[in-house]
Amino acid sequence: MKNNIFGQRLRELRLEKGISQRKLGNIFNVCNQTISFWETGDREPDLDTLKAIAVFFNVSTDYLLE
Repeated sequence: MKNNIFGQRLRELRLEKGISQRKLGNIFNVCNQTISFWETGDREPDLDTLKAIAVFFNVSTDYLLE
């Protein structure tokens, strides 16, 4: 995810719902720093977590990645 579309979309969706990185981390059982890494493109979630994020925000995985 070099162009970091995922990170941008995740941040936008998180902010639209008014959720902090810490709260989102708690929802997905990761620390808030992991959420920050995802948003900046330093790390990527595994496939199962990506699917869970899509379900949580009611979007497709394609939307998160493209």
